[in-house]
Formats: sequence, structure tokens, C-alpha cells
Amino acid sequence: MRVRFTPRARGDLEAIIEYLSDKNLQGARNVRRVLEATINLIGDFPESGRLAGEEGVRALPVGRYPYLVYWIVEAGEAWVVHIRDGRRKPWRRVE
Repeated sequence: MRVRFTPRARGDLEAIIEYLSDKNLQGARNVRRVLEATINLIGDFPESGRLAGEEGVRALPVGRYPYLVYWIVEAGEAWVVHIRDGRRKPWRRVE
């Protein structure tokens, strides 16, 4: 299944990598690699992960890192809607 990003999710990804790059460039590369693998997994198995409390929103952890990828399946595509640190307060989708 094709995986697409909302503008918010694309910004989340860029912000995470930029923040980590300032601290540790190799660490940022590692996180990006595992994020990409997680997103590919979502494309292969769009019903994976767990329901995230919002109708149709699913969440999947990013390997051993503290990040969660949130997505919905709509019109035959998986839409990544948010990527965030899972240690933060739980996310609530606002339309």
C-alpha cells in the first residue's frame, strides 16, 4: 500500500531529524533509518500497530526509539498523520 504524509507528519519527521542532528549526527541517521523501516512496514501491513484511541488512527513504535508513528488508512492509502515522542502526554487527534 502506498504511504503518504500529511504536512504535519512531514514537519514532525524533519523536526525530529534536525533536533537529533544537532546532538549526534550518527544517531540522527540511525533514527531516520528505523523510521523509514517502520513506515515501510506500515505500507506492507497497514492494519498493524494498535488503535490509538481515535477512530481509525493506529500507532506503531519506532524500534527501540521512543517515537510513535500515527496513521490512518483512507481511500486505499496509508496516511501518516503524526510522529511524536511516545514519552510525552498521549496525543489526541484534532480535526
